[in-house]
Formats: sequence, C-alpha cells, structure tokens
Amino acid sequence: MAIHEACGVFGVYDADGGCARSVYYGLYALQHRGQEACGIASINNMELSCHKGHGLVGDVFTEAIIGELNGTMALGHVYYGAEASARNAEQPLTLSYLKGSLAVAHNGNLRNSDSLRLEYEERGAVFHTSTDCEIIANIIAQARLHTESVEMAVKEAMTRLKGAFSLVVMSSRKLIAARDPWGFRPLCIGKKGKSFVFASETCALDSIGAEFVRDVEPGEVVWVFEGKMMSDRENCAGKSSLCVFEHLYFARPDSVIDGQSVYDARILAGQCLARERPVDGDVVIGVPDSGLVAAKGYALATGIQYNDGFVKNRYIGRTFIQPKQSSREEAVKIKLNPLRATIDGKRVIVVDDSIVRATTTDKTIKRLREAGAKEIHVRIASPKFISPCYYGTDIPSKDMLFACKHTTKEMCDIIGADSLGFLSVDSLSSIAPNSTLGFCDACFTEKYPVP
Repeated sequence: MAIHEACGVFGVYDADGGCARSVYYGLYALQHRGQEACGIASINNMELSCHKGHGLVGDVFTEAIIGELNGTMALGHVYYGAEASARNAEQPLTLSYLKGSLAVAHNGNLRNSDSLRLEYEERGAVFHTSTDCEIIANIIAQARLHTESVEMAVKEAMTRLKGAFSLVVMSSRKLIAARDPWGFRPLCIGKKGKSFVFASETCALDSIGAEFVRDVEPGEVVWVFEGKMMSDRENCAGKSSLCVFEHLYFARPDSVIDGQSVYDARILAGQCLARERPVDGDVVIGVPDSGLVAAKGYALATGIQYNDGFVKNRYIGRTFIQPKQSSREEAVKIKLNPLRATIDGKRVIVVDDSIVRATTTDKTIKRLREAGAKEIHVRIASPKFISPCYYGTDIPSKDMLFACKHTTKEMCDIIGADSLGFLSVDSLSSIAPNSTLGFCDACFTEKYPVP
C-alpha cells in the first residue's frame, strides 16, 4: 500500500547558480507541511546530485552539503508519512535511465498506485521504495523513451495517474511543474530576477524574496528551459477539487492559495462558526497554531474578548502529523501550556481547527480545567470528520474517526467540555469567496471526486 502523504515541494531554476540555498530556505518555509524527512536534488553542469534524510531541514543540511549541491537547478521536498517505519520514503526520488537523469518530488496520493506498481513490475521494473513518487518517476522515464521531450513525458504520465499529485520534476536541462487535473494540492509559480520558482505555498516564495506570478492550473504542465517559462494547458478543462483542509489546517496563514488568503479564510470560518454555534463566554482562545486565526474570527463576530490561552513550545512539531498515535499523545503534553492569567475563573470558548481522532483534545481540555477554567466551550472551525481521505491528508479509516463512533453529546462528554459545536458543511462554501477553484470536502461529506 502506498504511503499517504501531504508534503511540500519547492523548485528553482537560476542560470546564475545558488539554487540549492534558495531551496533550503524554501523548505524551511514549508517545514509545517512535513517534519519527518527532507531532501534536495540539484543539477550542476548536467550532473545530478542529491542529499536527503530523516529529520528537520536544519538538521539534515549543513553549510558544506548546501555548497556541494549548488547548481543552476534544484528541487526539494519535506515529508510526513503515516508509516514511520518507511525509512526509504525520503524525496526527491532520483534515477538514471536511457535518456539521462531525473529527479521527482511529489505532494499527494495516488488512488491507482497498486495497479500501476503491478503493471510495471510485470514489465520487469524493480521498486526500491513504497512511495507513489517512485511509480510516477518510472512512468515518466518510460514515457520519455517515445516522446519528444521530458515535459511531454510528464504530460503523458499524468494521463495514467488517478488521484492527487503536485509535482516538481527535474531533468538535466529543464525544471518542470505539474498539477493533477482536479487541483487537490496547491502549487504556485514565482519569479525573482531571471530565476523561476515553483512552490507548494506562496509563503515559501516570500522566504527567498520571489514575486508571486500565478498558480499552476489543475491539469497544467509548466516548464523552464534556458531561462524561459512555457506551459501546456491541454488538460485543464475539468472540475477542480482543491482540498478544503488546506485552508482549514495545512497551509500557513500567510499563504495565498488559488486566489484565496488562508488567513482570511480562517477568519471567515471563525465568524461563520460564531453565527452557527454561539455561546456565552468571557474569553475566546485558539489552539495553536491553526486554531488561532479562526478564534480571532469567532471573537470578532461575537464581540467577546480574544486572548492568548496557551503558550506553545516552539521546539516541537505539529502533533497531527506525527506518524504514530503514541507520538501524538506524548507530543501534546509538552507542546501546549495553558496561560492561567487568561483562563482562571473564566468561561472559556476554545476554538480549534478540527477533531479527527480526539486523542489529544481531551488532554487539552483537562489542562484548561487544571488552569482554573470555570466553563469550557469547544468550537470546531470545520464540520465533523466522517470519512477517510484518500488524496494525501493523514485522516484514517472510519473506525478511527471520533465523529463516526459518537454523537455530538457523547463527543462532548468524552473530551470533558461543557459544550461542543462544529462548523456546518454548508458554511464551507462561504469561507473562501476569492478561490478560483472548487473544493474537495469528502472527509466531511463522503462525496469523493475521484473513486
């Protein structure tokens, strides 16, 4: 079974060199999308080099390694996976084949990976990893044997792939970006001087001083060759399905995805939540980090004071993307510390982005009780999770989803809150009015855009 992943990709083309350092900074900006592993591949004088490993960007790369990777093109990847034991999951994936060298970085999850893997194994292919990325790389390499260019090989490969894939691909002379026809995962284009940049989020462009140009359209293939950018939009006619969870959780609030500010989307989610699930309280607090902006929106809509309710330990990662449940539970204990001055004796409205498994929510509520909260009213800036995600978000099978096993009242009692309320599914259409794409909300509705 393929590893489910929702990662970050970043690529740079700059004829003057220095690309590996730019990718290094870009991956730092995307670190929130994956903290398990990372890697950078580069091209220097037509030669492909790569370094990758498990850990954070700052731990895997040193000044010496960045210097060795320097070149005129580079791409990078930050990774998280549902299987911590998959030690071969680091990207970019690199290979040498008849037409030269190839590096691929992938964000998403294929739905037909098993059948594709079997097909290529029956042709004699040998796979060294369990990732979708290696399948994609093999399909591109074989397509290149009978197409006129690597970008056309990527285009042909896309017709074989079903599911979510935002790709950055590098040959010895070209840097290519491609996005699946549904646009499940974000991918944008930036420019800095004569250099071109591809990134999962606009915040990564900001990190190197690149100017946002536009988003890669769903189904589009974009490539840079000899300092010029070109694109093929032949497969850009379908219905789009950007993962709405990008706006609710995954993306950084300072990013703009397909025309919509993530910060504004979370403010609107909080405001909608306040109108739908009002409650009397003395203070509104958010659960760091992705619940903070929605909490501000809730406070704006109600007129109830917003304040900091937790002090976050900045040296521990996001508990949601820890690969094992035991890791998540241990991490939350040291991640958040309630701010007693805000909470003691107060009726506290706690806003969070979601409840998936609820294995950390009860512990957070317990700590607020211990800090002196008089009442605790939990408000969730997304609907109930009722179905798994198959397109790259780490949302497990139904038997692990809290909302599938309990009513709202039962959920409230289990987590130890005085009340519990969720954003309605109908409000999802209101939180991103500037988005150029439609949304996939299958985790809330069970309506999957791709079987």
